[in-house]
Amino acid sequence: MLETLTIRGYALIDSANLDFSEHLTVLSGETGAGKSILIGALSLLLGGKGDTESIRIGSEEAEITAMVRVDSCDGALGWLADHDISDEDGAVLLRRVLKRNGRGSSFIQSTPATLKDLRDLTGFLFDLHGQHEHQSLFSVDNHRLLLDRFAGLEERAGEVASLFTSLTSLHKELESLRSDERDLLRERDILEYAIHEIDESKLVPGEEEELTRERDLLSQSEKLFSLLEQCHSVLAETKGGALSQLREAMHVVSALAGIDPSLQTQSTRIENAFYEIEDIEQTLRDYLQMVDFSPERLDRCEERLQTIHRLEKKYGEDPAAVLAYREEAGKKLEAFAGRDEEIARLEGEFKEAERRLAERARELSRRRKEAASRLEKAISEALRFLGMPKVRFTVSTGYREGKSGKLSCGPHGYDRIEFLISPNVGEPERPLKDIASGGELSRVMLAIKSVLSETDQVQTLIFDEIDTGIGGEVAVAVARYLAELGKKKQVLCITHLASIAVQADNHVIVEKQERNGRTVTDTHPLSREERVAEVARMLSGTSGGEASLEHARRLLETSGRL
Repeated sequence: MLETLTIRGYALIDSANLDFSEHLTVLSGETGAGKSILIGALSLLLGGKGDTESIRIGSEEAEITAMVRVDSCDGALGWLADHDISDEDGAVLLRRVLKRNGRGSSFIQSTPATLKDLRDLTGFLFDLHGQHEHQSLFSVDNHRLLLDRFAGLEERAGEVASLFTSLTSLHKELESLRSDERDLLRERDILEYAIHEIDESKLVPGEEEELTRERDLLSQSEKLFSLLEQCHSVLAETKGGALSQLREAMHVVSALAGIDPSLQTQSTRIENAFYEIEDIEQTLRDYLQMVDFSPERLDRCEERLQTIHRLEKKYGEDPAAVLAYREEAGKKLEAFAGRDEEIARLEGEFKEAERRLAERARELSRRRKEAASRLEKAISEALRFLGMPKVRFTVSTGYREGKSGKLSCGPHGYDRIEFLISPNVGEPERPLKDIASGGELSRVMLAIKSVLSETDQVQTLIFDEIDTGIGGEVAVAVARYLAELGKKKQVLCITHLASIAVQADNHVIVEKQERNGRTVTDTHPLSREERVAEVARMLSGTSGGEASLEHARRLLETSGRL
């Protein structure tokens, strides 16, 4: 419950201090006096958007504070406990500061708070109806929200929305993996073929160089054989051969050394030369025996080299690069296998999420249908009290259909909730947006607000000109309804109607005055006689004569407010 409201440096208000009590409080005043400024200031404490243009000219900041009782609101107490904020004898101080430089601040008690914090906390405490809020009834989405609030299904609806978001996320992830599946399958086929081709070739590092050398030798084997034969005939120890002549020379020099020992060195040297050349000749002879000119072997070398060169052309510049490509291709195939496993896992999760969503959405739909009949009855009764005795109010609970015409579950479940109304006998039920009368819309909104207040913990209802478009007996009915509502809740109501003002337990005047050459808005609670004068003004549109004053006094006495 709102206990005090202090405003400083906001719009036309220099400074205002208001105390509020329980039941119905009305705020009245001339058009343009600044009544809605109070609602604007209060909306800032509820986490509304601030505007530096609303700071009073000549001030560097605007400050709005309110003392609010929370001891009878479990939701608010729970929120405070969750945020380690202590109340003070069952009340908390809310403060919002707007600065000219745009750097505003908000506080709950002395704890800095975000605008979301203000909205979350005050959402348990206040329900503010702005001047044009009845137009929100034109949105079918709001009908669903109102039904869920009435039935206490916000948590279940939030769970369905969360499950739908998870399902949508899984669907997007699966679609992303599947979207280029054809290209990926083609790439997988290419990789599998490459791996098979490389593995079948049985490449060996260094093999290409060895084969190239062997091929070069085989391609010149005839010439090689001829040269080896020629070399053998030159060196052979046959008549005329180098070894034969060298052996003779070795014997001659050995004989010379026997005569002259000084030639022993030369004898040894020529002997060594003989054995060295003999060894060379033997090695070449052995090599000659190994030379085997085989056209088949040459063809096999050529074919093998062609295979290697083909692989190099496709997969790398040399066998090492080809083998590296094969290793990388193997890793990619493993990744493909992992991708298939990921798709299978996500498909399993998707089916389970789909099942859970359908289960929760069906339960939500069942509870909505049960609550719809209760809401229809409660709002219809309220509307009859508000001067619409023949009204038929219906909560239509249809189903969403997908493109295929089948039942479709969306972020808010299966249901398509819409409020329909027939204000008069013989008229068909129509959507609220088709109601031409602003007075009817105002009463529908008032009925909805009051019915919802019965099911939640909100203690303060604030109406900014809920009386739009009504008058006469309807206005009297609305006034009595607000008074009855004020017995259960704190109700703050800005009004132009005397019939509502005379039903109020408390009456605050909002006046525009000139002070020190500047326009200011002042507010103060009315005394008994001031209240009579204000009601008279509201009745006649002027300060009122004796007749209007007497009429005002009689109305206040009849309502028991004097």
